[in-house]
Amino acid sequence: MASPPAAYQASAGGSLDVDREFYTRLANHAEQSSPVTDFVIPIRSGIAWEVPAGQLCRIRTVDGPQVGDLNIWNRHNPRERLWASRTRQLHGAHVSTFDRLWSTLPYLRPLATITSDTLDWYGEDDEGGRVHDLLGTRCDPYVNRMLTGEDFDQHCHSNLVRAVLPFGLTEFDVHDVLNVFQCTGLNDEDRYFMKASPARPGDHFEFFAEQDLLCALSTCPAGDLSIPLWGPDARDPLEVCRPIGVQVYRPDDKLLAGWAPPEPAGYAGQHGLTYAAPEPPR
Repeated sequence: MASPPAAYQASAGGSLDVDREFYTRLANHAEQSSPVTDFVIPIRSGIAWEVPAGQLCRIRTVDGPQVGDLNIWNRHNPRERLWASRTRQLHGAHVSTFDRLWSTLPYLRPLATITSDTLDWYGEDDEGGRVHDLLGTRCDPYVNRMLTGEDFDQHCHSNLVRAVLPFGLTEFDVHDVLNVFQCTGLNDEDRYFMKASPARPGDHFEFFAEQDLLCALSTCPAGDLSIPLWGPDARDPLEVCRPIGVQVYRPDDKLLAGWAPPEPAGYAGQHGLTYAAPEPPR
């Protein structure tokens, strides 16, 4: 039986209908573009960095599979940040090349567009698993305390909190993530599952900054997720933790011909606030 159509559909030529030729051209020239920064995030830690509008950012596995939890903000306005749930509705619970990462209201515009994904071959496995998910969110010390009764300070939430402090942000700015290289799905009970990442050494996930961005990435303390963090089979997965590399490139100006940063959402209303307010209940 055919499944129902997607609820969120756009007309041709809209923001969901990306210029694939443009982004393919950027991806094909990424390694020939001017390098801006290149660093490695150690295991069980986090780093924040800037990606100016018009540049490419590549997240890559260094020594083998490793999950990374990604946050993204508008560099000049942290209230505009990745909206994981709306991105999930517009594109899918798992994202890949040509999908866009959307920002929160009232801005609702692309923060970034995915240009290259060396795991796009994976598709859906026999258990319903896919990679690069927006289904779940970051692991955190609060849920860990609730599930285990123990404190642990290197969960992704805490790693991201430490990473953004030098940029004037706090725990309240850390938000739902894109789980890069993570393989997840929903089981027969409609519950979230995680399984071992299929990433190989040198795999990458690359995106184009549509705005000036601040990014932060945590190398998940669960490593490649081949060892469960919680449940009857849980044990410390330190042995499957690996670093993640980050590279930022500046494309040749000729490759950006015709591109401009996206404008905020065009909604011009006032949410009905110009109408007479109803009397409060007494």
